[in-house]
Amino acid sequence: MKQQFEVWKDDVMPALQSKVEEFHMLGYNKATKDQIWKSIIYKLRKKKEYIHLHEFVNVILTLRAPEYMNYLTVESYNAKDWFANEGVLEDLVNEGN
Repeated sequence: MKQQFEVWKDDVMPALQSKVEEFHMLGYNKATKDQIWKSIIYKLRKKKEYIHLHEFVNVILTLRAPEYMNYLTVESYNAKDWFANEGVLEDLVNEGN
């Protein structure tokens, strides 16, 4: 299913950019389009049914900051080298405050 979404990546770039700008306004200044893209793919990883493009854009636009932070937390725990990510989450949390 990931392959389906990859085809749409260029098409949904304005929605990703909008979400990056929203997160930056909320104080998450290190949020990137790539990280948000990966968090959306992570969020939809268990979906079995086909998702239409407009539904996919809606998922991007309704992504909430706690969902994004949850993704970053899971990814930091799954990293092969824990010390490579040392301080990343703390930086992101401190930016949000």
